[in-house]
Amino acid sequence: MTQDINKSMQSSDQNLMSADDIKLTDELIVSYLQEHPEFFNRQADLVTSLRLPDHQRGAISLVERQLSQQRQKIHNLEEEITQLMVIANQNEQLFALYSDLYLRLLDCTAAEELLDCLHQATTQLLSLDSLKLWLVKPTSIQHSSLITSDCAEIIENRLSKEQYYFGRLQQSEQELIFNEPTTGSVVLVRLSHHQEDIGFLAISSQDAEHFDPRMDTLLLGQFKKLVAKLLHQQLY
Repeated sequence: MTQDINKSMQSSDQNLMSADDIKLTDELIVSYLQEHPEFFNRQADLVTSLRLPDHQRGAISLVERQLSQQRQKIHNLEEEITQLMVIANQNEQLFALYSDLYLRLLDCTAAEELLDCLHQATTQLLSLDSLKLWLVKPTSIQHSSLITSDCAEIIENRLSKEQYYFGRLQQSEQELIFNEPTTGSVVLVRLSHHQEDIGFLAISSQDAEHFDPRMDTLLLGQFKKLVAKLLHQQLY
């Protein structure tokens, strides 16, 4: 009997020592509070007396910290809504611009006039740097936007599997397309009609971040189809 009591006391001492050896960590405290949400109900005075460090006001109560976090969340939501409104307004203006451009393109009666319209829309209405067109088949028309260099390798490397290429080009590619190095970003748009390749459009911007692979291509896709159809009609 005495041995059993001694064993029980030794076991109790070991348990107490194990409990004493446990170190409180943030994870343990968080886990305890999550498992015992009634803790602050039992310790109501703690909620009002607890002071938390604050970089701006020194020390604040738990309630003040909660209100501050809520105000910050509301502020962040307001900023997101403002950004969405700005984007929506920009998209509306861009849609109107594209609509006007489509009507102008449909009124063109010659390939040169079509290229004039595209160049003007790119450099003046969209405030971009340059527009160039490379054609798979030779053409007799003369225009400053036409690329005279052989760009078959570019379309093979950049557009063999994709309809668009966004980003930067190698210097050799820049010189073939634009006759000089470009410091910004470009978009290459593959043009085809009834599964027949016509060539590609190259549009450049001085802004290195303007043409980004994450760009939405909805409007660009409609623009690509219309330009390819009209070029096919005017050239061939």
